[in-house]
Amino acid sequence: MLTTGTTLDLKGLKCPLPVLKTRKALTRLSSGEQLTVLTTDPMAEIDIPHFCNEQGHTLLETERIEGGHRFVLTKGG
Repeated sequence: MLTTGTTLDLKGLKCPLPVLKTRKALTRLSSGEQLTVLTTDPMAEIDIPHFCNEQGHTLLETERIEGGHRFVLTKGG
């Protein structure tokens, strides 16, 4: 079971899998819990923020890391 501070490693997956797996992981969290998502898909830089905006989640942090991105989300209500 996912808890606050969970990291979801989605490196190597291509669109739309990072968003789909992020959505599924968020269903296991309570409102206000955080999820860190690691990706290598260049489209995730657009898709993850858009997903958060559309679904009411808060994107706390976006960071480019070696070979990809790191996103820190808070599940919305």
